[in-house]
Amino acid sequence: MLEGDPVIYETEQGSPEWHRLRCGKVTASMFVEVRKRLKSGPNKGDYSSAAKDYAFRLAVERLSGEPMDEGFETWQMRRGHELEPDARERHAFRIRKEIRHAGFITTPCGRFGASGDGLIDPRGGSEYKCFVSPVSLRKVLYDMDPSDQWDQVQGSLAISGREWWHLCYYTPALASYGSDLIVYEAERNEDYIGALWADLESFDRLVEEYREHLTTLPKTPIRM
Repeated sequence: MLEGDPVIYETEQGSPEWHRLRCGKVTASMFVEVRKRLKSGPNKGDYSSAAKDYAFRLAVERLSGEPMDEGFETWQMRRGHELEPDARERHAFRIRKEIRHAGFITTPCGRFGASGDGLIDPRGGSEYKCFVSPVSLRKVLYDMDPSDQWDQVQGSLAISGREWWHLCYYTPALASYGSDLIVYEAERNEDYIGALWADLESFDRLVEEYREHLTTLPKTPIRM
């Protein structure tokens, strides 16, 4: 499944260098999306249109070597990036450990990557979610259900080679109640990772299928 040591790049998330490092790679934040399959209809079991669009974008990036989403950022994403340093500092204070910044981590093959928000020696890591959407907040703070990030967390463990991961939800608005930082601890689950990686390898083959198609497009006008 995974052989060799991970490659760690200590670069600033959101920077041009970070976007270039992600270029053409299947990234952990998208693992949950690429595993989704159609549950009904004539194409039951096939990838969703969103997953196919993502695969096609990666195929173009692998050919061009240039990121297609550089600079795109919703206001929620921007706010999350602004809050992340505070979340990391709050987390480090709580667990009384140093948390080292890790901008991007890739598998040795370079086809998969994860934006590790923190590395906690000797064998831990962390991810920070600074949600501002009431829908997202209710699910993780009231229903206590972090399942939407489970693929990302186990994928990050697989890519980084770490043994445990802290999934942290940071909501500064709740600071006066001491509830601004909620931490879930996930241990490495080899069975889950095995199933996850089989799905990722399958998706990567779709990316390569698209990439090959793009190299064989007609060079002459196409009759309409």
